[in-house]
Amino acid sequence: MRVLITGVSGQVGSALRRSVPAGGEVQALSRTQLDISDARAVDSIFAGFRPELVINAAAYTAVDRAEDEPELATAINAHGPANLAQAARAIPGCRLLHISTDYVFDGSATRAYRPEDRTNPLGVYGRSKLLGEQAVLQQLGTRSVVIRTAWVYAATGKNFLLTMLRLMRERGAVRVVADQRGTPTSADSIAHALWAIARREDIGGILHWTDSGNVTWYGFAEAIAEEAHAVGLLPKLPSMTAIRTEDYPTRAHRPANSVLDIEASVATLGFRPLPWRDNLRTTLATIAMAARSGP
Repeated sequence: MRVLITGVSGQVGSALRRSVPAGGEVQALSRTQLDISDARAVDSIFAGFRPELVINAAAYTAVDRAEDEPELATAINAHGPANLAQAARAIPGCRLLHISTDYVFDGSATRAYRPEDRTNPLGVYGRSKLLGEQAVLQQLGTRSVVIRTAWVYAATGKNFLLTMLRLMRERGAVRVVADQRGTPTSADSIAHALWAIARREDIGGILHWTDSGNVTWYGFAEAIAEEAHAVGLLPKLPSMTAIRTEDYPTRAHRPANSVLDIEASVATLGFRPLPWRDNLRTTLATIAMAARSGP
C-alpha cells in the first residue's frame, strides 16, 4: 500500500514514521516539504505518488496563538484537510485518515463525549479543526476517518509533559490547573490506532481515541513528577499547587471536560489502549534512557 503521511515532524507524525508496518511504501512529509494549505502543492504530490491512503498529521496546534492568527490556523486546519480530501477523491479508492481534537467540544458535558455529540468549539483552534473535519467528511464520506484525540504528548516536541519536566527542574515548584479534566495520550498510542484503522477499509466516519482513564492537569503533573523522580529525571519531588482555571488566564478558553468516550472505537478495533499512566511511564523511561545516552 502506498501511504502518504503529512506533518511527519510533529509528535504523531514522528510516531507514525517510527511504526510503519512491513511492506508499506510510505512518503512522509514535513510542513517544509508539503504545506497542505497550498492546493497546487498537494495536487503535485498526489499526481506523483498516487497514494492509496493518506494520514493527515499536519496541524496548527498553537491554541492561544490561534486567537491572534485565525487566518493561518484556518488555512492549515480547515483548508489543508479540504485540499487533501479533494485530491484523494480524484484517486479511486484512496482513503484519508484525519486527526482532530477534543477542542471541537465546549467541555460543558457531565460525561465523556461521544463521536455523535453536538460540537461547540470555544475558540479559533477548535473552530478551525471542526471545519477541517467537516470538509473531509463531506468530500470523501466513508472513504474518510476523523480520529479525535486529546492531550497528546511524546518524548520529543512541545507538550505538557516536557514543559512540566523543565519547570520542575528549573523552579522546583509548579502551579497547575486542577479543574480541567481529560486523558493524557501518548503519540505512539495514536499511531498504533491509526495503523490499525489503515488496515480496515470498512471503517469510516468519526472515531474517538485516547489512552484509557482520565485525570486533571494537576493530577497529570503529579504523575509526571512521581514517575520522573522514579527514573532519575528529577532529583527530588517538586512543590505543587493546585489552582483554578481563572487563576491561570490564557488567550483561548479551554474545555473543562475534554474526556472522549472511546468505547465505540474499542469495539470496532478489537483492542483497548493502555491506561494513560502506563504510557506515561514508558515515555519517561525513553526520555531517561536518551538522557543517559547523551547527545
